[in-house]
Amino acid sequence: MAKRSPLPIDVLVGQNIRICRLQKGLSQGELGRRIGVTFQQVQKYEKGANRVGASRLTQIADVLGVPIPTLFDGAPSVGQAPPEQSPRYLLAKPHSLRLLQGFDRIDNDATRLAVLHLVESLMHAPAPRGSASKREGSRRRA
Repeated sequence: MAKRSPLPIDVLVGQNIRICRLQKGLSQGELGRRIGVTFQQVQKYEKGANRVGASRLTQIADVLGVPIPTLFDGAPSVGQAPPEQSPRYLLAKPHSLRLLQGFDRIDNDATRLAVLHLVESLMHAPAPRGSASKREGSRRRA
């Protein structure tokens, strides 16, 4: 049987689980322990590779301290852009939430602007050979 691509709603629910988990300061392993699954299973939920059943979704919402509808926030309505084009998709990427939280804690507007300019300049800079991004991939924190 051929492997099917995850449905957009499964990807969205997974992104919301990840965002809520990171906001709560839990690792994938800790969330998994609290709901009775492995961290690998939590990874699959967060990527949308495995659908989250209703009872498991209830457990996840309880552990994360959020109402179940929160895990469906951003669900597209007719004519709306797909989830991979939403700000929520970006927020669910590794380190994005930490970056945003750190940026939010900067009180000085000039410093915030300088950080913004730095990040924008890095978007356009070519990555050096043997860059840290390759090494980071192998030791990325979830």
